[in-house]
Amino acid sequence: MKLKQLESMLGELQQFSNPKAELEQYPTGPHIASRMLYTAENSLGDVSNKIVADFGCGCGTLGAAASLMGAEQVIGIDIDSESLEIASLNAEDLELDINFIQCDIRNLAWRGPIVDTVVMNPPFGTRRTGADMEFLSAALKIASRAVYSLHKTSTREHVKKAALRGFGASSAEVLCEVGKCAFAATCLLFSFLGSIPWSWKMTSMFRMLFPSNIS
Repeated sequence: MKLKQLESMLGELQQFSNPKAELEQYPTGPHIASRMLYTAENSLGDVSNKIVADFGCGCGTLGAAASLMGAEQVIGIDIDSESLEIASLNAEDLELDINFIQCDIRNLAWRGPIVDTVVMNPPFGTRRTGADMEFLSAALKIASRAVYSLHKTSTREHVKKAALRGFGASSAEVLCEVGKCAFAATCLLFSFLGSIPWSWKMTSMFRMLFPSNIS
């Protein structure tokens, strides 16, 4: 699937009508989601024919993108039942077969299939300190191949250190930086393979790997 087609399809998805501030609910826009999953597949081969989990899936945008990019199976996990209802409707509208589970990520005791790749846009921890690290820790325990995660650029070094020193990742690299507003994200798209010219309200996208997958 071409990038523009993927972004267009994701742009049709329903989003939160009344986002819950205590859960730091905010939509993962089609621009960011499409590039995150397109890169994961076309540059790194982490999506097609893989089992992909979307942690804190919200309205299901990242999971839908993974399914559209050819994932063998997609599992969306979220604590909020209303979000899962929207995500389920979105999957139905796109005729995608996605499994959804209601669960607090802190209490996740995984008994499902082996997950290859985890994708997520976790809480940044602005409402509850450490929420981002809870998601990262859970993801690195479940994924057998790679984790793709969005974090505030201001916490970049903290996230990398936590992944490498505390959570068992063998590498943690920033793939790109994207702005939180549409204008900034569009400008920075051209900087994806080059230098990043600015960092106003930036979000960093990380890819984390595991020792068994390093050749």
